[in-house]
Amino acid sequence: MEESQGLVFQHYIDVEGETNLESSTNLVLSVDEVIEEYVGSFGFSQLLHVFFVSLAWIFDSQNTLVTIFTDAQPSWTCKTGGTWCNPRSSKSMCKLKPGSWEWSNGSGSSTIAEWGLVCDQRFLAGLPASLFFIGSLFGSVVYGHVADKYLGRKKAVLISCLLSSLTSFLTSLSPNVWIYALLRFSNGFSRSGIGICCLVLSTEAVGRKWRGQVGQYGFFFFTIGFLSLPLIAYPARTNWRSIYIIISVLPLVYSLTILPFVSESPRWLVVKGRTEEAMQVLNKLARLNGKNIPNNLTLSTPSIEPHTPTKGIWSTRWAAKRIITVMFAGFGVGFVYYGVQLNVENLDFNLYFTVALNALMEIPAVFVGSVLLSFMDRRLLLSSSACIAGVSCIICTLFSRKNNGGTEKGGLKGSWPQLSAEAVGFMAASTTFDVLYIYCIELFPTNVRNFAVSFLRQALMLGASIAPLLVVLGRLSASVSFLIFGGLAIFSGILIFWLPETRNSPLYETLEQQEEEEKQNVVSDPELELEKQ
Repeated sequence: MEESQGLVFQHYIDVEGETNLESSTNLVLSVDEVIEEYVGSFGFSQLLHVFFVSLAWIFDSQNTLVTIFTDAQPSWTCKTGGTWCNPRSSKSMCKLKPGSWEWSNGSGSSTIAEWGLVCDQRFLAGLPASLFFIGSLFGSVVYGHVADKYLGRKKAVLISCLLSSLTSFLTSLSPNVWIYALLRFSNGFSRSGIGICCLVLSTEAVGRKWRGQVGQYGFFFFTIGFLSLPLIAYPARTNWRSIYIIISVLPLVYSLTILPFVSESPRWLVVKGRTEEAMQVLNKLARLNGKNIPNNLTLSTPSIEPHTPTKGIWSTRWAAKRIITVMFAGFGVGFVYYGVQLNVENLDFNLYFTVALNALMEIPAVFVGSVLLSFMDRRLLLSSSACIAGVSCIICTLFSRKNNGGTEKGGLKGSWPQLSAEAVGFMAASTTFDVLYIYCIELFPTNVRNFAVSFLRQALMLGASIAPLLVVLGRLSASVSFLIFGGLAIFSGILIFWLPETRNSPLYETLEQQEEEEKQNVVSDPELELEKQ
């Protein structure tokens, strides 16, 4: 070991008279060094840890995207028929006499059908989804702060899961669209802690080279939740309330049976001065990996800033510039990623088929992203995937059909070129969304990392909150919605190049430490020098 680690060697004579050399070593290492040298960068214990933590992403996905089915405009038919009736057009029902048409699966098939959110009330249909994402925005602020400063990552996930379960169940009891929208806001606030804290909790337990891949695993479980929605929604297609009841059960079961086996982040424990607990977590991980940590090893405690995480980010010039750029890019990415998913009802295809296809496209996006993260620069990967998503959305406008009148809604004979372009665009948007989280984690140190991710989450949710209104507009003109999605995706891709590259960079513990270390690297990385000027 290095001299700086203070090795002191002592001789002793054993009972057999042989002279041995034992190291009475006072090892003082950082969490990063302990994981790399003694625990293992990514062993069986971390695999279990990441698996248990990532399961919560399933519920995050279900609560986020459930409105694709519950708030969709269902198909309708005329009671008497005739050439004057055109069920393919959402406009024509507004010109018919009341009582001359009906919803195909009954008034309980969606919130739009039950509360008549069509014609002059159509923009109310986008209100619950918008408020959900606004709730997520505010929740990101709260969870990011309390997870860094008070609760830690694990307890924040527990609270988020329990509240998600409760608010999902209460949503199923909504008597009108206003209460429904308020409960969707509450549900968005509740679930926002899952994505933030699970991502950080997973990546802080593994070695440097596995951060990108581990972060992607969480999004794979998000995809599983997305893929489960058509399977849940189709049997309940005549009763939207049943969907909420089903998705309310899963996070409750997870909180009681699986989450107790998850360990707190050792990095957060060290930052809070709880080094003994951190060592217990690291010893547990090492034992499951078949390794041992020396008894004479202690963890180094980084100097903690006297101010709060919020003040730390905004009072440090380079950190403030980074988070502002990340948030602007995140706004566009969130707008496109969630907007394209919600906008599937404006494609000329069966809703269940299209949602399932989009969910399946997330799987290769996760794996491709994981592979590319292992050798590709973060900025180039983010920028190129965002631009591909934007170009694909613009291509979709070339195949849009006015008022969705080209094929009967719910069929499989629609525009396959449009569906193909949408699928490629969504896959690219999914890659951008996933990698942006990993990038944000690498841009900031431990004592503000959760808070920085929460700022990114706020920007993503702000963009997502506007997307449902554009989806409603897309019911009148699908071309306009896809064109706006495409333009904003390309804009976000360009913004990424204002940020520094982080591939193979260490995870720092404090803002001071990161600033000091990066100053030492300005000769080899001139971008960091320019950023701090």
